[in-house]
Amino acid sequence: MLPKDPDVLENPVEMDIMQQKAQIDTSRWWHRFSITLRISLPLFLSRLFTSDTGAVADVVKNAANAVAFPDLYEASIAELQDGLEKGLFTSEDLVKAYFTRIEEVNLQGPALRAVIETNPSALAQARELDLERKAKGPRGALHGIPILLKDNIATLHSDGMNTTAGSLALLGSVVPRDAGVAARLRAAGAILLGKASLSEWANYRGHVPNGFSGRGGQASSPYVPLGDPSGSSSGSAIGAAIGLCAAALGTETDGSIISPSEINNVVGVKPTVGLTSRAGVIPISEHQDTVGPMARSVADAATVLSVIAGRDPHDNFTLAQPPVVPDYTKALDKNALKGARIGVVRQFVDGNENVLAALDASVELMTRMGATMVDPADFSNYAIDEAKENEMIVLDTEFKVGVERYISELVHVPTGVKTLADLIAFNTAHANEELAPPFWTDQSRFIGSGNTTVDQAYLDALAACKDVGQTRGIDATLKMLDLDALILPTKGAARPAAIAGYPIITVPLGFEPPDTPLAPADPVRYTGPNKPFGLSFMGTAFSEFKLISFAFAYEQATSTRLKQLAFPEAIPKTQLADIVGE
Repeated sequence: MLPKDPDVLENPVEMDIMQQKAQIDTSRWWHRFSITLRISLPLFLSRLFTSDTGAVADVVKNAANAVAFPDLYEASIAELQDGLEKGLFTSEDLVKAYFTRIEEVNLQGPALRAVIETNPSALAQARELDLERKAKGPRGALHGIPILLKDNIATLHSDGMNTTAGSLALLGSVVPRDAGVAARLRAAGAILLGKASLSEWANYRGHVPNGFSGRGGQASSPYVPLGDPSGSSSGSAIGAAIGLCAAALGTETDGSIISPSEINNVVGVKPTVGLTSRAGVIPISEHQDTVGPMARSVADAATVLSVIAGRDPHDNFTLAQPPVVPDYTKALDKNALKGARIGVVRQFVDGNENVLAALDASVELMTRMGATMVDPADFSNYAIDEAKENEMIVLDTEFKVGVERYISELVHVPTGVKTLADLIAFNTAHANEELAPPFWTDQSRFIGSGNTTVDQAYLDALAACKDVGQTRGIDATLKMLDLDALILPTKGAARPAAIAGYPIITVPLGFEPPDTPLAPADPVRYTGPNKPFGLSFMGTAFSEFKLISFAFAYEQATSTRLKQLAFPEAIPKTQLADIVGE
């Protein structure tokens, strides 16, 4: 049974944590693959050498039903890989299962609209990878594992998918190559399952509800009916949260990975700018854009990050990363907080009592886990208004330059758009789909960006962002207080790291109480019972290994994600047992 107030760690804390951990470990154990297939195997073999093909099919189905397949709502990449290696199911089975789960809740039922399109080549890719596994073994941890990509990450046109940032203006456009991160996934043997929905143009068209795009419609959260899914990586977070994929990729300029990860109760990693390639990603800002994993656990996020991180000749920012990218799964140490110095940033907290109580409980917990908690560890020289003003100048200027460059490099654009002005005109001409009243009419960011030029004001703002975010912000605080990392509630954490280009990892922290009033849908609800919130770990450039270790230790001690499920209608029913043996 779930605790009544899962967002607050009760006393005695250590006893509760041990009990919760034992319950979770037991649950996971029974979700692992059992050995009951051995019972059915002799019968299967005896029937296999008869002419009774119907009986053979029955035995296969019965054997599948006897196996304790991992629950796809929570299945880890390691569990899926283990089942694939043991031959209990195939990657083709996985793709079929995920496709069916998507169909259940994407446009039907709660109509979460998490996925814009599935990959018509995914089943063929899965079959090829299954054959390769039999012949040569797996390429690595992601061999045959289905991953969703945000619809601003380019994929080969030959796959049959579009890359549009959710906009009808780019529907049918032909990209020159896979995005750098997509190519790395493909080379690692991952299956590109489909394109996740997003806030159109990564939330840079104008002031519209999170999760809306002309192509995908209005996405919503699986935790609050018609709830705000946050953005802009809305569909990636939803898909990871309820098991529509093994994991997903999102992108962030300012909050677009960590915010939807928080709201949808998953782990999100916003890497240092330059750790992962942005080549082939529809841009906002070359100084702030980054691509990162969104997953159900820190371990899964670390597995994906280890694959997508690395240099790319098509993205000069990646040339500044350390010469050797570590295996981030080596950071998964449940004792990592012992001896660490962690600063608690409180100046960006919005006053939510439930969040504050959960933050305080987490500070106490980390202290008991052996960390020295420096509280508060606020940024003494950080100017909030200055940071926001300068960031907007940088983003407006860089968006126009970046998006027009991206379009110019496309092989073909059926709509004929070439410039930002063309995009504005296209939306006006297709207002029924792109600018539908009353909620989705705004293009103010497009218009503001269209009026910019690369001038001295832009250069000054860029320098100011670096100064405020790095020199006077994160780096200054870490150095002054001799800290290994910073923690703070995820809401409010994005901008300092965004303007600095530094990493953040968010993990589930808690949930709003069950008696929280359900806000009106306008068109989405911004609060409601059981709405998740997160805790972020922040550090200096390329400190992902350290942050992952701290986030993992905290996650293992709390297992907050499993304390609250999505609302029942948002949980797909299809499992591997329904697919294997069909």
